[in-house]
Amino acid sequence: MRRRTGLAMAGVAALVWSEWLNWRWSRTLVGNSEGAAEAVVVLGYRNPRATANVINRWRVRAGLRSIAADSAQGTRVIFSGGATSSGASEAQVMADYAKSVLEFDGTVLLEDQSATTWENITNVIPLLEDVDHIKIASQPAHALKARAYLRRQRPDLAEKLVRADDYRPGEWLAVKPLLAAYGIWKLRVLKADERKISL
Repeated sequence: MRRRTGLAMAGVAALVWSEWLNWRWSRTLVGNSEGAAEAVVVLGYRNPRATANVINRWRVRAGLRSIAADSAQGTRVIFSGGATSSGASEAQVMADYAKSVLEFDGTVLLEDQSATTWENITNVIPLLEDVDHIKIASQPAHALKARAYLRRQRPDLAEKLVRADDYRPGEWLAVKPLLAAYGIWKLRVLKADERKISL
């Protein structure tokens, strides 16, 4: 009985820990930039087929729900990701899903050359020059890494970063502890000042 109770408590602690980490990551390196012109950058994930996999489908939904209601007409959604083994780029696969399945009819731009998160940011920079605020949508740890890379490459544009709607309590609950552990490993490249939460 004690063993079961201990395991249950450990499971609850892991869920609470992973929720807290993802909440924290979603609020790091963001500000309160305002304005009508908005860009939502959706980062792609390895996609061996010509249709969006479960991770890319979720990222597209997170990107689209990040569009501010009061700036929907002034928002451009940028799908970023290079070629997959199917021949189509991650960017194209995500855009197709957004348009054909989710019926998104807003402004879509594609960045289809990048193979890494660093390249995602490098290659979308020309598409961000004239916007008032920038949202990066992915899993919270990955989005934080991308925001840190934007800060390194273009600090002036990083001042326009605001929160995307890519963290919601309970979402991905069953695998969130694994995602949190993976996120910690991936975020080891960040500097101390890139880990400070923005409230």
